[in-house]
Amino acid sequence: MYRKGMLSTRKLKRQVVALSPRVLFSLLSDSGHETTRVSRCRMLVSWSSGPVNGFLESSLTNLNGPTVVVGIQGGFNHQSYSFSTLAGTILVQARDPAKLCMEIENAIDEHRFNDAWKLFEQHLHMDGFPRKSIVNKLLTSYSASLGVPWLEKAYGLVEQAIEESKQNLLEKEPLIYLSFVLAKCGLPVPASTVLRKLIQMEQYPPVTAWSAILAHMSLTAPGAYLAAELILEIGYLFQDGRVDPRKKINAPLIAMKPNTIAMNIALTGCLLFGTTRKAEQLLDMMPRIGIRADTNLLIIMAHIYERNGRREELRKLQRHIDESQSLTDTQFRQFYNCLLTCHLKFGDLDAASNMVLIMLRKAREARNSFATAALLFPIDKKSSPGPVSQESLSHKESGGLGNNRSNKDLTISYEEFYRDQNFLKLDTEAKEVLSTLLVELQMQVELITTERGILQPTEKIYVKLVKAFLESGKTKELAAFLIKAEKEDSPASNDDSALVHVINSCISLGWLDQAHDLLDEMRLAGIRTSSSVYASLLKAYCKANRTGEVTALLRDARRAGIQLDSSSYNALIEFRVIQKDTKEALHIFKEMKEAKIPRTGHQEFEMLVKGCAEGGEAGLMAKLLREIKEEQAADSGVHDWNNVIHFFCKKRLMQDAEKALKKMRSLGHAPNAQTFHSMVTGYAAIGGKYIEVTELWGEMKSIASATSMKFDQELLDSVLYTFVRGGFFSRANEVVDMMEKGKMFIDKYKYRTLYLKYHKTLYKGKTPKIQTESLVKKREAALTFKKWLGLN
Repeated sequence: MYRKGMLSTRKLKRQVVALSPRVLFSLLSDSGHETTRVSRCRMLVSWSSGPVNGFLESSLTNLNGPTVVVGIQGGFNHQSYSFSTLAGTILVQARDPAKLCMEIENAIDEHRFNDAWKLFEQHLHMDGFPRKSIVNKLLTSYSASLGVPWLEKAYGLVEQAIEESKQNLLEKEPLIYLSFVLAKCGLPVPASTVLRKLIQMEQYPPVTAWSAILAHMSLTAPGAYLAAELILEIGYLFQDGRVDPRKKINAPLIAMKPNTIAMNIALTGCLLFGTTRKAEQLLDMMPRIGIRADTNLLIIMAHIYERNGRREELRKLQRHIDESQSLTDTQFRQFYNCLLTCHLKFGDLDAASNMVLIMLRKAREARNSFATAALLFPIDKKSSPGPVSQESLSHKESGGLGNNRSNKDLTISYEEFYRDQNFLKLDTEAKEVLSTLLVELQMQVELITTERGILQPTEKIYVKLVKAFLESGKTKELAAFLIKAEKEDSPASNDDSALVHVINSCISLGWLDQAHDLLDEMRLAGIRTSSSVYASLLKAYCKANRTGEVTALLRDARRAGIQLDSSSYNALIEFRVIQKDTKEALHIFKEMKEAKIPRTGHQEFEMLVKGCAEGGEAGLMAKLLREIKEEQAADSGVHDWNNVIHFFCKKRLMQDAEKALKKMRSLGHAPNAQTFHSMVTGYAAIGGKYIEVTELWGEMKSIASATSMKFDQELLDSVLYTFVRGGFFSRANEVVDMMEKGKMFIDKYKYRTLYLKYHKTLYKGKTPKIQTESLVKKREAALTFKKWLGLN
């Protein structure tokens, strides 16, 4: 066999022949030549009388595995069957792994990242991953570069190492540093994945470190959502005393336990990006893991309860707020803004208007006290704090969420990071980002302001209250409220009072009856009104051809001693002529002449309306007009029923929740995203209620197609989770499609983990030859979802 092989090789004299390593080694050894053995290599022998450099170079380009190329000039000595008569040299191309590691290290030290990566890839293909120190040095150097391409390569390296079960090469500190830099550079998804991998590897990062990662993630909408998910996942490990803090072995795990700062960061991010139901899940988890609320957390809770319509929870919280001695004026303002907004949501106009009147009364008393103190003890105006206005806040807090990310270049180096064993610098950075987030949250307060520590209502709350009173037909109550408000906070003139602005707004909107009712209430209360208001309403009545109301208004004006202007008389004359009542028209003309009315007349109302239309000064009337025209009337009953349904779902009383939902519909209240979210999470908590969720999903789809109602990320995410958990992949694909069309963020890592936990072996075998159409569709849906997850 050996002789035949050699003879056949001799016949193929100038061709490329592939020899097995064993044969080549035996040949080279027999001929007395020096040999080098390279494992796991493919050996190519080139028989040629020419140079072999070209062939050598082309062979080295193969990345699938290292190649040893031997170029030989001449041929075999067929008598001795050895290489003793070789005319040329033997070229063996092989890289020493140790030398390659040195080259990688040198390239990293010299910041030649391209060369370092190429050398790393060579090592990977030749001998697998390099040693632990090289891998981690590559990670930290690429992280410190702050370049997105290098960060992606570092992240890819981590994923590859874990996929190939080489996670023992990855150290905890470089991974924490990589996650931190990824988050700071606006890449929250890979940052969260690295954190999750650390926990999965039981390399638990301390909360002082991962809270800083969470903080930078929360500056973006996907990152804020992932931050809440991470808190829920980490908090689950500590629920109900699962970890015994007395055991030394649990010390690293206990160091990872979420604290108040991490909770504040996640909750504030949820508020700023609108995922408030996810935030409420975090609040429910807090007592189970033993997190105590600080003053910031109390205010954040108030914001969450207000957004989700939890008025009773806000009232319970009010006792803690009023008793707290450490709250600032800004925090008080935020809490009472939340409470006032919640009253308006529920249509409780009495509670809302009483809050405004109490604020006005306290502000008046404070002004009087301050004025008395100023007389007795003159105050240096330079040292006086003065009112805290929204404009001053905007000036101080400009930059918003983007302020922190623009300072990527201030990221600490890895050496500095490594020396800080307790992660104190990261803890400080987390607190700074939290302050930025809280300032952004504070900027959303619109209904209340503060002046020298005293709460005062803004024009915005007047606008919302007036709109709510008018929509509910409570004109008399509105007038009573505005009159009381004016007594507490006297305007510069009657013409500039809130009531006059409201009447003018009603006239402009064509709500003439409401305007007339308010004018009557003012007259009965003894408040004198200028002639411009009567003139405006009179002309509007004339234009609307309402004879009886014109006569009644003229009678009221004469009783109040109001002298109408020339434009009003002209409108009246024109109105009577149109009515073909020439006798009355002539009478009005004589009355105007006898009263010696100047022809210029009052133009205030026309100028005011024109100013509003042209976008002039945004006064109360302009704001009211915009509010009424732009915003739709809210159904306050929905919030009441949502709270009832939420209570039943939280207690897992789903039959009662279903009855409440049925009653809600029968009373004409349309369920919204919050209603469906409570029902879906309630069914998910019980487990196994997939058919009920499928029915809800069908109803949601029909509502979405028939109305303009849109479902948010939180609701669709909860539906998707339920379908994936139950293996309803056809429905899951529908939800994914809806979320992707709405450009909503989906946490694929969570669903990949869920799929592998419950459906890892699903449809892994060969496809059965005989299947029903239903089974074929189920299989296709599952494989489609698996492909979407990237688990092919």
